Amino acid sequence: MSSQSYINEVLEHIKRVSPRQPIFFQAAREVLTNLTPLLDKEPKYQKHSVLERIVMPEKTTIFRTVYIDDNSKAQVHFGYRVQFNSSLGPYKGGLRFHPTVNLDVLKFLGFEQIFKNSLTGLNLGGGKGGANFDPKGKSDGEIMRFCQAFMNDLYKLIEDVKDVPAGDIGVGAREIGYMYGQYKKLTGRFDGAMTGKGLSWGGSLARTEATGYGSVYFATEALKKKGKSLDGKRCVISGAGNVAIYTAQKLYEFGATPVTVSDSRGYVYDEEGVDIALLKEIKEVRRASLSEYAKEKKSAKFVSVNDYKSGRNEVYDVPCQAAFPSATQNELNLDDVKTLYANGCRLVCEGANMPSTHEAMEFMLSHDDFIYCPGKAANAGGVATSGLEMEQNASMTSWSFDRVDGELKNIMKNIFDIAYQTSVEYGKPGNLVLGANIAGFKKVADAMIDQGYI
Repeated sequence: MSSQSYINEVLEHIKRVSPRQPIFFQAAREVLTNLTPLLDKEPKYQKHSVLERIVMPEKTTIFRTVYIDDNSKAQVHFGYRVQFNSSLGPYKGGLRFHPTVNLDVLKFLGFEQIFKNSLTGLNLGGGKGGANFDPKGKSDGEIMRFCQAFMNDLYKLIEDVKDVPAGDIGVGAREIGYMYGQYKKLTGRFDGAMTGKGLSWGGSLARTEATGYGSVYFATEALKKKGKSLDGKRCVISGAGNVAIYTAQKLYEFGATPVTVSDSRGYVYDEEGVDIALLKEIKEVRRASLSEYAKEKKSAKFVSVNDYKSGRNEVYDVPCQAAFPSATQNELNLDDVKTLYANGCRLVCEGANMPSTHEAMEFMLSHDDFIYCPGKAANAGGVATSGLEMEQNASMTSWSFDRVDGELKNIMKNIFDIAYQTSVEYGKPGNLVLGANIAGFKKVADAMIDQGYI
């Protein structure tokens, strides 16, 4: 069977056995369709049915989570942990608390995590988890009770050399703290079974900043390959969480000016450049809407989603030279990319997981003057630093910020180098999507073959 026929057969199999999971299918198609040159060159992957095995999680657990809200009413949610692939090491991937969480979303995220973790060079497998619980608008007491209830089932699945969750959307230091406290109570263990912990009890310096910093480090490497830099560039950023905040902060260090951030209510455009201190105050301390930012900064305006005329995420209408989508999946569509391109943007660096639709990705890859940095490579800084936190926990030490940041910078450079070199090796120089997918897949697939049919 030809490599293309083999890929098509596996994709059709996914449709049959995982119906009504379009986001997972999109992620699987993006990886598998880039593997054709590798499969043509090395038939062993088809011989050992690697594709059929790698698209199926090793274990999926769904459980009921019940907590009591402040009105003494029981609230019921789905909890999940998708343990996708452990060929390279313990399952590693975040927990997401958001109303949109379902098995489709978590399978997509867990599948992406396999290859992202592989690219870091660390011994980490891939997984993901979460719940359809929304921390927004909840009291600290409600969030604590939910996290404790969630951990009452999750603790059975995790361990420092088995499965090590971290945070994701809706899960920050507060939520990790509540969950880890319950884990410790249930197991009697104080180990590295979670990352993103508080700095005084096993967390790593630079972990909060890592995904945003890493995205910018990756972008600088991609620009450097073209003889360019971030210096002087105006940049749009979507999102207003850790990834967006620390992307903006690092962009200033490279001479660029971030002019937007966004949340679920709309976006802020600050022509003078995003005020990092004010943004942190609003999002990390007050946990408020970005509309508060515009009230306190005269150079800024807030555009509400209710005022969007196009039906798109209009943050991408702001003229720029570089864009950093850092919110959620499929937020950047074909019309967005065409608008960015028409306005002079020539770089998209993904801080979120699969923020570009398939059509948007194809448009970027079809233009030689466009630099496209895919999320599974560009946003690997967070999990890389989680891996460094695991290393610190194992040795019961704590590294300096500069040491962690230096390790992160080297890891991101290495990820770019291997993605670029692989793109050259397989005949598509500069196609970082193909390079990252083949490089990430090959390492995992070889380990699967070495370990037999398990």
